[in-house]
Amino acid sequence: MSSVEDDESRRRRLEVALEVKSLRRIISAYLNYPEAAEEDIKRYERSFKKIPFSHKTLLSHLPLKFQRLRWCIAQNSYFIFEMLKAFEPPLDMSVHAYECEDKIPDNVSCAHEKSDSQAQLCDVNNKLENIFRNSSALYVDNQRLSSPSPDWLDPSLQLCVPLADVDKVRSIIRNIVRDWAAEGQKERDECFTPILGELERLYPQRSGESPPKCLVPGAGLGRLALEISCLGFLSQGNEFSYYMMICSSFILNKSQDINEWTIYPWIHNNCNSLSDSDQLRPVSFPDVHPASAGITEGFSMCGGDFVEVYNDPNQIGTWDAVATCFFIDTAHNIVEYIETISRILKDDGVWINLGPLLYHFAESYDYEDVSIELSLEDVKRVACHYGFEIEKESTVTTTYSTNPRSMMQSQYHAAFWTMRKKKPRTDVGIAKNKTGP
Repeated sequence: MSSVEDDESRRRRLEVALEVKSLRRIISAYLNYPEAAEEDIKRYERSFKKIPFSHKTLLSHLPLKFQRLRWCIAQNSYFIFEMLKAFEPPLDMSVHAYECEDKIPDNVSCAHEKSDSQAQLCDVNNKLENIFRNSSALYVDNQRLSSPSPDWLDPSLQLCVPLADVDKVRSIIRNIVRDWAAEGQKERDECFTPILGELERLYPQRSGESPPKCLVPGAGLGRLALEISCLGFLSQGNEFSYYMMICSSFILNKSQDINEWTIYPWIHNNCNSLSDSDQLRPVSFPDVHPASAGITEGFSMCGGDFVEVYNDPNQIGTWDAVATCFFIDTAHNIVEYIETISRILKDDGVWINLGPLLYHFAESYDYEDVSIELSLEDVKRVACHYGFEIEKESTVTTTYSTNPRSMMQSQYHAAFWTMRKKKPRTDVGIAKNKTGP
């Protein structure tokens, strides 16, 4: 083997090792969830112990609340671990992590290796061993965990992760409500229904052997992509986050019944609660059985970075519609997103968008991060440059993964538009000839 081939082979092994380490980190964040939540409860208990006895008497119900919180955390942990046991990693998880501890070339990066906090959760093995390794030891509502755990879930193989990573797990739990619970119906009505209505209006003929194709970048947990499929479109969701993909795959592919799972999504925030019962209320999901929802054949979810996946030459001009919901502001460079959407749409295809411009990397402290933050006016101007014409636009007031019973409701006045990709003009050359001598 030549030195060039040897270097390329070493590079490929390193890239795989980096991806495995990245995936292990995400799995570790899920597994660290109960430990991080327990640390929060210990903090509540320490605060309670420090107040005067007379105040403790007034708040004598709080110790019981703390125990109820622990029970809710156990239920959330039960769902998380069942979800992880059903996950089929796309990579060989036996790849040794030490391979990526060597010097990494500057141009090799791991997509999911970003965090905002250096606080570490390293002391997790003992509790994870007790909770997860021996499934028969855990009871939930008098039911045992039955299926064995895969080797790659052995807690001794997990990584220390920043607290910010565990916050992403809590965010996933809230997103389950938005996408798959009856309690999230209001947000879905506000965000998904306008998009679905436009697709129905623009494509009244959706039956037959060649249904219109609709791509949903930033599909999250997959509900919007599924609803579009149920309208008769050949729908594909695209999602970059492994946090999202692990959960969406479980709900879409492993759900056996309506409301078979119960979680407690609001327990991690003591602020703005009307009552303890509101904060500790259960939420069941999924509110529909995905396999029985009436999806169109060909429905799929595709993992990976939107620009990287759909810059493939085979994707050029292949989609009738692109539907984006709370997505375009996730870009490092929003122009690149718009350019890619234009490239993959057919001539006369439509782009339906709903969402704010809360640029996700605007406050990044990473010196190497790129963040292009445009006004709505500039976004529309860039879209026009790439061949789009605005057919319809309005503003939609909505929330995102918000506790509907919270005393604080953060609202977005989201931009909602339908743009059409113009067909290339064919009369330009003729017009020029007519003006010639």
